[in-house]
Amino acid sequence: MGSNIKDPLELPCGLVLPNRLVKAAMAEGLAEKKHLPGTRIFSVYEQWAKGGWGALLTGNVQVDVRHLGGYGDLATREYQGDEEDALNAWRKYANTCQQNGTPAIAQICHPGRQSPRGAGERGFFEKTIAPSEIALDIGNGLAATIVRNIVFGVPQAMSHFDIDRVIAQFVGCARILAQCSFSGIEIHAAHGYLLSQFLSEKSNTREDQYGGSAERRARIILEIIHQIRKAVPKTFCIGIKLNSADHSRSDFEDTMTQIRLFSEANVDFLEISGGTYEDPTMMGRGLQNETSDTENSRTQSREAFFLDFATETRKRFPKLILMVTGGFRTRKGIEAALKSGVCDLVGIGRPAVLNADFPRLMMDDDVYSDRQAQALFSKVPLPLLARLLKIRMLGGGAETQYFRAQIHRVAAGNAPQPP
Repeated sequence: MGSNIKDPLELPCGLVLPNRLVKAAMAEGLAEKKHLPGTRIFSVYEQWAKGGWGALLTGNVQVDVRHLGGYGDLATREYQGDEEDALNAWRKYANTCQQNGTPAIAQICHPGRQSPRGAGERGFFEKTIAPSEIALDIGNGLAATIVRNIVFGVPQAMSHFDIDRVIAQFVGCARILAQCSFSGIEIHAAHGYLLSQFLSEKSNTREDQYGGSAERRARIILEIIHQIRKAVPKTFCIGIKLNSADHSRSDFEDTMTQIRLFSEANVDFLEISGGTYEDPTMMGRGLQNETSDTENSRTQSREAFFLDFATETRKRFPKLILMVTGGFRTRKGIEAALKSGVCDLVGIGRPAVLNADFPRLMMDDDVYSDRQAQALFSKVPLPLLARLLKIRMLGGGAETQYFRAQIHRVAAGNAPQPP
């Protein structure tokens, strides 16, 4: 049975979301000294807190200050009890988000091999860490190889000590956020970050208990979930994020096996992102018209797989709370997804940057007609350098960078500008 946008939703932990629209996590890059939240990010979430969202998912909170995904990432530390100023910053962040009753769920993450040199407190030439010693693939050709080696290098395969430390860091981060009044956390196991690297046999070629079968590749995440459960109140939400683009039809059954394990571990929700649900001929990146026909074909294939991924997940795990993020722009599209039963929650990213009151536009049908209840905007053009050098990272990051800049405009007290 489907649901409506305005319907509240109670998660298994008991947390109640007032409606089905969730402000999705996005790259923000607004950390202040010591990678803490401060005035700028408070200004942004002040606006979203007024928007009437069902929940606010924050951008990345890194669990290890030595390994950041970007130079402006927030991060927690292993606080020893004497860092009251730091804890107060996290409390203010949670309180800012939740001042009007909207639950705040922090996305917690470790970038693994996707941590650029200089991002974090490790040495400039110190290696990143990953399940296996496999370099990041950012494109073909000499230019891509040079950029990869300069920016990321080749990661160091993690020892069991490294794995135990990362598990402890995720647990410690969740404990701090619970202590500072956040309503929950979402474990980021998508977009090629560390936990996603463990899940995939392409980046995880380990031969121990953390590699090999689909079950063993999911082990680190299961241990994180179980240990967080022991460390936080029962009412604290624990979600997990996967991206269909991180997977393929060839490993589909492995992915379904891993989702089953996460469901059995009693996660409160699963977020699936990637592609676009409303219109599978459009790419969330908005760049396909400026790439080759081959790239267009790959784009459409990924989007079709996204629909299959979400639909099959719902079919196999009907009791799992499912959030789908990617390409939602209209009331009709959101209502169709919810009423069809394919998902319980809809994640909204870039439209939320341009209109913090997006939920009201969607839900106030007495004021806004279906024709008015849409958030359409132009695509961000593919940078010339990306087209010339054929480096996927540059092209794929164009919209991310653009909308991060708009978030920074809001942080400075200015209105965002649509592309």
